[in-house]
Amino acid sequence: MTTVLGGPAADGLVLRPFRAEDAPALVEIYRDATLRHFTRFPVTGLDGAARWLDAQERGWAEGTRYSFAVLAGGGGAEDSGGSGGPGGPAGTLLANVVLKRGEGGSPVSEVGYWTAAAARGRGVAPRALEALTGWAFEVFAADGLVRLDLLHQVDNPASCRVAEKTGYRYRALLPAFPPFPLDGHLHSRRAPGSASDPTAPVAGPGSGPD
Repeated sequence: MTTVLGGPAADGLVLRPFRAEDAPALVEIYRDATLRHFTRFPVTGLDGAARWLDAQERGWAEGTRYSFAVLAGGGGAEDSGGSGGPGGPAGTLLANVVLKRGEGGSPVSEVGYWTAAAARGRGVAPRALEALTGWAFEVFAADGLVRLDLLHQVDNPASCRVAEKTGYRYRALLPAFPPFPLDGHLHSRRAPGSASDPTAPVAGPGSGPD
């Protein structure tokens, strides 16, 4: 996979598809109890990381799920030394953002993300999500994409803040949806210049980061 995102929206971050070499970093990141609480498929050990990475590669191949590793790049607003971006030296895995496209031709898709514990509170998630959002609307405009949804449980106020910072407006409170025990928030953002909101089914509240 050669798709790489950067530029002004990413501001010191580099987004690229995951690679096998990311496995050790994934294992370390998923030791975080907060991340494991909010994700559906926690990674345990290198075998678990390999399965997770296989799922991301399969999503790209099938055109249903586009998962990006978010890396410290260098040269961003918070990087004055040029040796790395927020959260660590250049090349450090900081986060994951994903576009869940599902069936081609749908006017609505879902985005999700997680951030490594060491990178939280540094603006990584909003910048990565902004880069993913712009890419999604540009790449899939001809396929009919006009709205992106972001979902999170009510006990995850950090995701609420990320949504607001990146223009995903709160739309609805969703009832708990197995396997997630709590209600959730639905946030949405529309493509530039798009008209009325398309009618589309809404997923459960916890389907965001995984």
